[in-house]
Amino acid sequence: MNIATTDLTRRFGRTTAVAGVTLDAGPGVLGLLGPNGAGKTSLLRMLATVIPPSSGRIRLLGRDPGAYRQRRQVRRRLGYVPQNLGFYPGFTVVEFVEYFALLKELPPAQVHRAVAAAVERVGLGDQAKAKLRTLSGGMLRRVGIAQAIVNEPELLLLDEPTAGLDPAQRVAFRSLLRDLGRRATVIVSTHLVEDVGAACARVALMDQGKIVFHGTPDELAARGIGTTAVGDAPLERGYSAVLAAANS
Repeated sequence: MNIATTDLTRRFGRTTAVAGVTLDAGPGVLGLLGPNGAGKTSLLRMLATVIPPSSGRIRLLGRDPGAYRQRRQVRRRLGYVPQNLGFYPGFTVVEFVEYFALLKELPPAQVHRAVAAAVERVGLGDQAKAKLRTLSGGMLRRVGIAQAIVNEPELLLLDEPTAGLDPAQRVAFRSLLRDLGRRATVIVSTHLVEDVGAACARVALMDQGKIVFHGTPDELAARGIGTTAVGDAPLERGYSAVLAAANS
């Protein structure tokens, strides 16, 4: 498994954001669903080695990110798009993605080709030399995805990646996710249930810091059958039914 956690917990003062999560994930796309405040972002930040766990065990790509050398090895093979991606307004698209390629220690001889490929994959080839300050929110989101995939990561973590994308861009992004998931472990945190149904082979649902469901989209949809759960589609009704049961 590329991700293996056991009783993973993260506390901020008296608040427990992630409460004993045990989760395994191999190659493929896993959708991480849950209401606001469920702990999704805190879980992704731990998996991205941005913050350490308060307790519990975590292994990424067979390594212990708590050890400096192993954490550095993980980061070379990791891609991460946070909810709020900071950027230098004066950078061009290519300069920004190149900056992250160097941070990920790509061999210098590979950087130019890797950057060009990543920018093309997110549909920004015609904006490659544009300054970031001139781009729309949706374009900036795609720049964030480009920096995450520039090193062809084995582990890709995306926090609300479709925010700001128009419908056509979201369809293209789902196709990219499916392609990436053929060899990498991809976790997509989102509140858009339809994105999960279209692109994810598996789904985990978080509530109050815990995983309350882990299975296939079809299995989640089945949870809503025969219930009065709200939703316009089977997945939405399954989502609502699981949350209702977790809080009953």
